[in-house]
Amino acid sequence: MHGFLWNLHLDHHVPDRNTFFEKNDMFFLIYAIPSWLCIMLGSMFAIWPIMYIGFGILAYGIAYFLVHEVFIHQRFKWFRNSDNVYFRAIRRAHKVHHKHMGKEQGECFGMLIVPWKYLKQELKKVHA
Repeated sequence: MHGFLWNLHLDHHVPDRNTFFEKNDMFFLIYAIPSWLCIMLGSMFAIWPIMYIGFGILAYGIAYFLVHEVFIHQRFKWFRNSDNVYFRAIRRAHKVHHKHMGKEQGECFGMLIVPWKYLKQELKKVHA
C-alpha cells in the first residue's frame, strides 16, 4: 500500500471528509478476487493448498476490515467503547502511522501485532 499502489492508498492518509468511500477501498477487490479464485479453483480441481491460500487471504481481509476500518477508523460504529489495553495500543500505533501524510517515513503499526513500545505506553497508563 505504501509502495507501487500508493495512488490508491493516498486518500486514506489525506481523506476527503465529504465522501464515505475512498480509492483505498479498492483494496477490497485486490484481495477478494484472488481469494475467491483460489477457493473456487482449489476446490473444483482438488488443489487443496491453493484453496487454503484463498481462505488465508479471506481471513486477512476480514481481519483488515474489522480491525482497520471498523475498530481503528470507526467507519462503522460497532466497537466504539472498547477500553482494552491492547486495543488502545493498536489505535495509538495507527495514529503514529498516520502522522506522516506521505508514503515515506510512515511507521508500521502492526495491525494485529502491535509494536511493543505502544503496548508499553498503554500499560504504563493502567499502572499509573
